[in-house]
Amino acid sequence: MNAGRFSAAFFGVLLLGASLVAQTPDPGIQTSTPKREQRVEARAERQQKRIAKGVASGALTPKETARLERQEAKVSKDIVKAEADGKITKKEATKIQKEQNKESRRIHKQKHDAQTTK
Repeated sequence: MNAGRFSAAFFGVLLLGASLVAQTPDPGIQTSTPKREQRVEARAERQQKRIAKGVASGALTPKETARLERQEAKVSKDIVKAEADGKITKKEATKIQKEQNKESRRIHKQKHDAQTTK
């Protein structure tokens, strides 16, 4: 893999991570379910870090990284949509958790397959 592709993929990971941070609600705003929001957002951040580590180690190819980033972006949109009314309901939290579980399995599968960047 050439340096341009690697830097573009890594930049994409950083950009999406920054967008997650930018989408987190103001800490001064109190919601009725702060634990749910914290749990969902913390997990999204951890998964972003896992993708970034996979890129840095060469375990993820640019194509795999792009696919995982698209899927993470969908989960992030769902989080923002769920927080739009100021709280995440139990039903919304369950849906997001299922999506995050699926995404976590995808990240693991892609990081541990035989494909690597050279």
